[in-house]
Amino acid sequence: MPPEGCALITGASRGIGAATALALARAGWPVRVNYREDEAGAREVAARIAAEGGAASVCQGDVAGAEDVRKLLAPGDDGPVLVLVNNAGIRRDALSPQLEDEQWQRVIDVNLTAAFRATRAALPAMLRARFGRIVNVASIVGPRANAGQANYAASKAGAIGMTKTVAVEVARRGVTVNAVAPGLIETGFTEGIGGELAAAIPARRAGRPEEVAACISFLASEEASYVTGTTLTVDGGLSA
Repeated sequence: MPPEGCALITGASRGIGAATALALARAGWPVRVNYREDEAGAREVAARIAAEGGAASVCQGDVAGAEDVRKLLAPGDDGPVLVLVNNAGIRRDALSPQLEDEQWQRVIDVNLTAAFRATRAALPAMLRARFGRIVNVASIVGPRANAGQANYAASKAGAIGMTKTVAVEVARRGVTVNAVAPGLIETGFTEGIGGELAAAIPARRAGRPEEVAACISFLASEEASYVTGTTLTVDGGLSA
């Protein structure tokens, strides 16, 4: 059995984050449901977890803020964070000639820098416990071009590179670091970006948040203790 601790899922008020919070609670983890603005959504997720007999707390914080990240990762009544899912992400789409500095920087700050800061903050407790699971939610847009998303692609490709590097740094201490790379998933986040991408999916459908959450739950499990430094693609065959 892993040491006592909890799971933190950033951006967990809806979509993949909400589905992941539910999946990890069902696996027995006390869950911290992080949100930035959607308090009602986060409380609904926590209520669903409680209704199923799980434990959940709601944690407000902007992952782009270094102080907020420190607070989210601080040990609490639920123990240290031993499972970290860096899920929070944003889009600021534009073709490269029109992409403003602010659009570029904000996406990098939220999607990549925040994941690094949270990882850095979580690792000391994981290393002491000789157990830890970090899962970064990347995207197939990291390795696969999608016009209008240079900033998003850079942030997700960076997350995959960071995943590999941190994984080899901590593997001997029982800590695994992996990524999942979803394709087109039915969430509010992907509204307006289907089009030709949806038509190209061999499975002939978009994925569901629960299908990504199941992969994250596996990577967070004891059964995945020998899986580290890898990216699990969840895209219905789109990148095959």
